[in-house]
Amino acid sequence: MDTTLRDGEQTSGVSFSASEKLTMAKLLLEELKVDRIEIASARVSEGEFQSVKNILEWAIDQGFEERVEVLTFVDGGLSLEWMQEAGAKVQNLLTKGSLNHLTHQLKKKPEEHFKEIEEVIRQAQILGISTNVYLEDWSNGMRNSPEYVFSFLDFLATQPVKRVLLPDTLGVLTPGETGEFIGKIVQRYPGIHFDFHGHNDYDLSVANVMEAVKAGCQGLHLTVNGMGERAGNAPLASVVAVLNDFLPEYRINVQESSLFKVSKLVSAFTGFVIPANKPIVGDNVFTQTAGIHADGDNKKNLYFNDLLPERFGRKRKYALGKTSGKANIQKNLQELGLTLNDEEIKKVTARIIELGDKKERVTKDDLPYIISDVLDSDGYQQKVFVKSYVLTHAKGLQPSTTICVEFEGESIEEHAQGDGQFDAFMNALRKVYRAKKKSLPNLVDYAVRIPPGSNSDALCETIITWQWEDKEFTTRGLDSDQTVSAIKATEKMLNII
Repeated sequence: MDTTLRDGEQTSGVSFSASEKLTMAKLLLEELKVDRIEIASARVSEGEFQSVKNILEWAIDQGFEERVEVLTFVDGGLSLEWMQEAGAKVQNLLTKGSLNHLTHQLKKKPEEHFKEIEEVIRQAQILGISTNVYLEDWSNGMRNSPEYVFSFLDFLATQPVKRVLLPDTLGVLTPGETGEFIGKIVQRYPGIHFDFHGHNDYDLSVANVMEAVKAGCQGLHLTVNGMGERAGNAPLASVVAVLNDFLPEYRINVQESSLFKVSKLVSAFTGFVIPANKPIVGDNVFTQTAGIHADGDNKKNLYFNDLLPERFGRKRKYALGKTSGKANIQKNLQELGLTLNDEEIKKVTARIIELGDKKERVTKDDLPYIISDVLDSDGYQQKVFVKSYVLTHAKGLQPSTTICVEFEGESIEEHAQGDGQFDAFMNALRKVYRAKKKSLPNLVDYAVRIPPGSNSDALCETIITWQWEDKEFTTRGLDSDQTVSAIKATEKMLNII
C-alpha cells in the first residue's frame, strides 16, 4: 500500500492540491501498479474532502474503489459519515496499539476502547464500508505492554476486520525486533492479514521491512521518495528493489520501470529535491565518477551490480570531473558517436580535470564544446597571454575593465570602459595594441551556446568570428562565465594573428 497521499503528506511543508492527488492516484494505481493507496485522513478539511471525492469518482469508474483507503478515527461515526459523502469504501481505523498511548492520551481502559471500536466497525458494515485497523504505537506496545497488544488482537480476531496494520509509529524498531514481534503475532494469529508500516527515524526502515516480510507479514506501507513525518516512511523504490533482488520468493506487482518517473513527479509537486545519492532514484546512483570504475565496466562490467539502471527506466552515466580518466571520456564519446585518437583524448581529459579542479560541473553535453575548445587550441603556438583582468559592472555606472597582457615576457596594463564588460575589455585591449603599434581584427560575429537542458552553472561556449585583412576566421572560448569564455576566445585570436 502506498501512503504518499496520506502519511507522506505529513512531511513538513507539503500539501497536495486536489488535482495533484488525483494525478498521483492514477499514476500509482494504473502505471506503477501498487495494490492499494491511502489517500487522506477523514474530516481534515474541505479541500481534503473534495480531493477524496474526485479520486473516488475516478476509482469507482475504473473498478478500483476497494483499492482506495482513508484514515478514520474512533469518533462516534463522524469519520464514517464523511467517508460516505465522499464515496470512500475502505477505512483504516486509527486505534491505540500501546497501553501507554491508551492510558495517557485517551485516558481509557482497554475494554472501553475495544467497545468503541466494535461500534465503529458495526456502523461501517451497515454503510457498506470495509475496515482495516491501525494499532498506533504498536512497536512500543510490543516492547512495553505486549499483554495489552495480544488482548487487543484477541478482540480483533472476533471482528469483521480485513487487515490489521502494525505501525512502527516512532521509527524505533531494530530489524531483530521487527522480525521477532511480527513472527510472534503471525504465528499466534494465522488467520489475520497483517501489514507493516515502517518509519525511518534510525534509517532502518528498509531493513525492518525485509524482516517483516520474512516473518510472515503480508502487506507493506510505503511512500514515494520516503516522504512522511520526521525522517519519513519506508521508501517505495528501495523496498521494491530489495524485495525483487533479495526475497525473490515473494511476488509483488509494482512496475520497477515506472519508479523513477513517479519519483520525479512527486518531487516536482512537493518542491522537495531528491538527494543526489538517494538509492534507486537519486541523480548520482547510476553514475560512475572514478576513471578506474569506467575502465572496469569496459572489462566485463566489473563494477556493475544487480541494480541495472534500465530496470528503473534510467541509464548509466560516466561523470566528467577531476577524477575522470580516459575510460570515462571514452564511455561518453561512445554515447555521442564521437571518435578521438589517444593524443586528443589525453588533451581533453586534462582539460576536464582542470575544470573539475575549479569545481565546475561537467556533463556529457559539455563534451563536444570541450573537444572543440581543446582541438581549436592546437592550431597555434601561444606567445600572447592575457595574464589578468578585473571586470566591474555596477548599477548606474559604465562597465570597466583593467587588463594585463604579456608579449614574450613584456607585460602591459591598460584600463577602459565600454557598453558592457566584454566591450570594455576590447577597448582596453585596443589601448594595449596601440601602445605596441599593432592593430586588431574586427569582430564580425559573436555567438554564445550552452548545452541543451543545462542549468545556470553550465559551461558556456563563445564563438567569435574575426575579420583580418582579407579573410575571416573563428575562435572559441569555454568557461562557466560568459564574459570569461569570450576573453578566452579573444586570447586565441591574439595568438593566431
